[in-house]
Amino acid sequence: MQLRAMTIKDYNQVHDLWMQIHGFGIRSIDDSYEGIERFLRRNPTTSVVAEEEGRIIGAILCGHDGRRGCLYHVCVDENFRRQGIGKAMVVFCMEALRQEQINKVTLIAFTTNDVGNAFWNQIGWVKREDINYYDFTLNEENITLFNS
Repeated sequence: MQLRAMTIKDYNQVHDLWMQIHGFGIRSIDDSYEGIERFLRRNPTTSVVAEEEGRIIGAILCGHDGRRGCLYHVCVDENFRRQGIGKAMVVFCMEALRQEQINKVTLIAFTTNDVGNAFWNQIGWVKREDINYYDFTLNEENITLFNS
């Protein structure tokens, strides 16, 4: 297994991986080719893919706003889980953020994502109970659909 920075050339394989993950949420605009291209252009070194024999088996979108980093769409192919790939990708992203002098990293995990929440707890992330998370939709066409 090899880790490397994600590029837009990885989009088709990464999107195929997202579509295989049960319960995974995909946004119609943000997760389109153009949306991911925009994200990677803004954050060229911080996202990661895990490859096995040329096939992408894991991916994380990772970026920052100059102050705080954020992980999005953390996923590993179900056939490759529990092998340390997810943790290795998280470390890759955190090191890339450190190189850009980012000192704090956040992520959002759906409350119904039992596998993901167990993973984050296991590798030492702390669930915040002291804040409320709010969002406001600027573009109603950016619809989130969940894989069944």
